[in-house]
Amino acid sequence: MPNLTHQLALPAFTTRNRVFMAPMTRMRAAQPDDVPTDLMREYYTQRAGAGLIVTEGTQISPEGKGYHATPGIHSEEQVAGWRRITDAVHGAGGRIALQLWHVGRITHPAVHGGEPGVSASALPFKGTTRIQGPDGNLMSVDAPTPRALAADELPRVVDDFRRATVNARAAGFDMVEIHGANGYLLQQFMSTSSNHREDQYGGNLDDRARFPLEVVDAVVDAWDPAHVGMRISPLIKARGLDDSDGLEMGLHIASALNRRELGYLHLAEPDWDGGPELDDDFRIKLREAFDGVIIAAGNYTPDKSARILRAGWADAIAFGRPFIANPDLPRRLADGSPFNELRAEVISGGDATGYTDYPALIG
Repeated sequence: MPNLTHQLALPAFTTRNRVFMAPMTRMRAAQPDDVPTDLMREYYTQRAGAGLIVTEGTQISPEGKGYHATPGIHSEEQVAGWRRITDAVHGAGGRIALQLWHVGRITHPAVHGGEPGVSASALPFKGTTRIQGPDGNLMSVDAPTPRALAADELPRVVDDFRRATVNARAAGFDMVEIHGANGYLLQQFMSTSSNHREDQYGGNLDDRARFPLEVVDAVVDAWDPAHVGMRISPLIKARGLDDSDGLEMGLHIASALNRRELGYLHLAEPDWDGGPELDDDFRIKLREAFDGVIIAAGNYTPDKSARILRAGWADAIAFGRPFIANPDLPRRLADGSPFNELRAEVISGGDATGYTDYPALIG
């Protein structure tokens, strides 16, 4: 039976193990141009033992930015910065995918020259983002009501995803992952709690999925299906969403991705952020809907990982916070070594503290 130490054959390449690194916003890109740094290169290279690293969310355009000091993939300087990172990860024997990100309404006018964020609909919601305060430190602020994207604007956003994919290839990434989860723009179109549109992009399942799937098709066209994955998060209750009917949409999207033969489906389970725990019935249905590689992420322990892999409901497990504190996480999981303690107060922003200073095992 498969376990975390086994290799995994993705359509595009074979991974060294099934311990994947989940995307995590760390907010350490150089300002003011959101360029990846040498410190970020050290951070990712330290974790090159993962079967696959999925980077932090990386905005496809200035409009897609929602937090202070997150990296982009829309300028030549950003592409060059990421190239230094992918070269280093590959030199350490690792594989790395870029997560393509548009935050939609989870933003603030302070990062957009006074303009509001954009979304499926102009609905007020309870959600916050983090920006740089007057004292230079991070501060949490409410994300204000967004502007609804007009139907004739959507091709522009789709093209931003396409261009970001071209840039990711130039930057040397092994794959791209489309961020359709965690309450950001694509999920804002998928969810009935954030999409009240009355045009062809709102209403029933097909119409709410139309824009996200247009993005998928554009990204695939810019590369190929094998080098594209997508992350979804049915039932999430975060960033203003109450995705109570999200399971139906999750299975709908999974079936659509299966028809397109995507490289993988990445399931972000809702229990990591205050949502309910997914039951096994959904896992069975998801496997029926998508017969390719499934990556599962959430509050995973070694025991839970073994159970899900053994049942065949996922093919790899993505770990988030355990990878922050343990750059050699695959080794620790393989031999049962204890974990370093996470310093939660320095996850976001700052310097090397709580970023690249966690010790690896010796010997």
